[in-house]
Amino acid sequence: MTTTATKKSSYIPQLPKFSFTVGEIEADTTKVIESARAIYDKVAAIPVNEATFENTILPIANEKFEDPSRENIIRSLKEVHTDKNIRDACTDAEIKLDKFSIESSMREDVYKVVFSVFNNKEIMDRLSPLDRRLATKVEEDYRRNGLNLTADKREELKKVKEELAELSTKFNRNISEEDGEALFTREELAGLPDSFFDERETREVDGVTKYVVTTKYPDLYPVLKQAKVWKTRMALKEKDETRCKGNVGLIEKAIKLRHKQAQLMGYKTHAGFKLEVMMAKKPENVIHFENDLRNRLNVLADRELAEIAALKAEEFNQVNENFDGELYMWDYAYYINLIKERRFNVSDDEVKQYFSMGNVTKGILDTYQNMLGLKFVKSSETAWHRDVTVHEVWDSATGDFVGHFLMDLYPREGKYNHAACFPLRPGFERADGTREYPVAAIVANFPKPSGNTPSLLTHSDVTTYFHEFGHVMHELCSKVKYEYFHGTSVETDFVEAPSQMLENWCWEPTVLQKFAFHYKTDKPIPSDLVERLVAARNVGAGLVNLRQIFFGLFDMEIHNTENPDIDTTKLYSELREKVTRFKNGPKEVWPLATFGHMMGGYDAGYYGYMWSEVFSADMFYSRFKEEGIDNVETGRSYREEILKPGGSRDGNDMIRNFLGREPNNKAFLKSIGL
Repeated sequence: MTTTATKKSSYIPQLPKFSFTVGEIEADTTKVIESARAIYDKVAAIPVNEATFENTILPIANEKFEDPSRENIIRSLKEVHTDKNIRDACTDAEIKLDKFSIESSMREDVYKVVFSVFNNKEIMDRLSPLDRRLATKVEEDYRRNGLNLTADKREELKKVKEELAELSTKFNRNISEEDGEALFTREELAGLPDSFFDERETREVDGVTKYVVTTKYPDLYPVLKQAKVWKTRMALKEKDETRCKGNVGLIEKAIKLRHKQAQLMGYKTHAGFKLEVMMAKKPENVIHFENDLRNRLNVLADRELAEIAALKAEEFNQVNENFDGELYMWDYAYYINLIKERRFNVSDDEVKQYFSMGNVTKGILDTYQNMLGLKFVKSSETAWHRDVTVHEVWDSATGDFVGHFLMDLYPREGKYNHAACFPLRPGFERADGTREYPVAAIVANFPKPSGNTPSLLTHSDVTTYFHEFGHVMHELCSKVKYEYFHGTSVETDFVEAPSQMLENWCWEPTVLQKFAFHYKTDKPIPSDLVERLVAARNVGAGLVNLRQIFFGLFDMEIHNTENPDIDTTKLYSELREKVTRFKNGPKEVWPLATFGHMMGGYDAGYYGYMWSEVFSADMFYSRFKEEGIDNVETGRSYREEILKPGGSRDGNDMIRNFLGREPNNKAFLKSIGL
């Protein structure tokens, strides 16, 4: 699975600690807070006329903690630990850490010293561009946390921020803890492959055997894509969209608090406040971007909807059911999948026979090693669960150690139930010249092995795997002087671009044929199947991207308003029907309750997925496709210009440096058939 690097030295830094008792978590949380507070107190005690970049900005930005991984580990174990008591302790700890973070980010005594450096032209003029950027960003952070407000407004803002942090922690914990389930007979699950039923829990209901199907991804997605009985798809969709009802109140409260925060800061809307430091800069730029793309996508969607309606009418006629002429949310994935099967003879069940977890993992690791000039070595180290693997990363050219990554790929009770990159330790240069080496984890929920059948991934799963591992590589390949700029610490509307760009390798025949082998026969994926798979890439492109446009527009609706008293369930339902062009159905649902992005840092920023998709297409087609996807010099350029700088440069500058020109949307529009 991994290869051995030629090592320049045998030095391998120790991994962070992952095993804790409840008492240790509480003690560590106290230690994190006390050690950081000591740094802030020391800075605050500096007379303003003695403040310098070295004694003021650096301690705040680069060495707040003795161990910079400790806080990240606590926050991550909340999502992945097997023991609920530990998860709960980490949740409590996160609330304390958030409260302290807000308190420390709003210390007037510290800001006075920081501002004295920022406002000292003589000091700022002699700083290097990187140091000047750091000083500017640190001052900006304090200012945007209300340090230029009056004392009473600042105290009010602090309370708002603390409440928002607590709401976010509760919201996301509810999502992880409250999975839904439904019971179906084998007949009601017609269309699902035999492997779906292997080792699946059953229950007897009135003498009838029924299968337990959960709302976790490995259950939800196959049913929505393959179950022939529409009532089954509807029931599971409704079960998923009626989870965590209490979260609706939490997010509606958060919307009001965010608006209050924006007003305290002197902005009309939360979006106006948030976007000021993004690439987009203003809400009107986002809204224009979304609506312009929406109009273009509707041209594709018109044709796609007509084809889906014809298929649905045909199916209903075959079973003597009346078709009401409407398309519903539970029809979306099923009919797009059916079109792929009929028009291109591509079925998930056939394709995934060639994507066993072992082969896919090897393919991903090989692809990233070759592209980025890295070597991965599997370690014997352990983490928070027996299924988690640990890997060392080395530079293949220099032999230098780069960092560690961990892989936690299967679902389990209480675990974070999406797919994401978890930064565990940042990389940066300490004051004594030594380096802190990064550690990051990919956390996902791919299908588990069952009996003699290994974990088999759909092509969509493979794409998700490539994407999230791309974030891990951003964390690992970032090599910055200051912790503040490490890894994915870039503008929110740029952070997805590097990983989205790397998804393109999943559609390259020469790449797929290197790791796609039938799990039983070990025969390579047939060329004609690859051709059909690639040809089917843009099936439903209009509708798929309209779904992303909906999420972005909804985000703007709730965060770019001067009246935050919003019935989010009503707004979500109405806007979803209008933009995605599928009906919600007869039952009231509240999918916003599990829309984790809105309480996980993407508020007024969800548009960034589509925004950065444009950049990712430009980077791939203009450089890699032109110069060769296996071109090591292009890969090295990508690592140097896009991944290595972290947040030490503006996103626009990084893209321009990599492309050699201003980016545009031509490649993206062409890639989806427009």
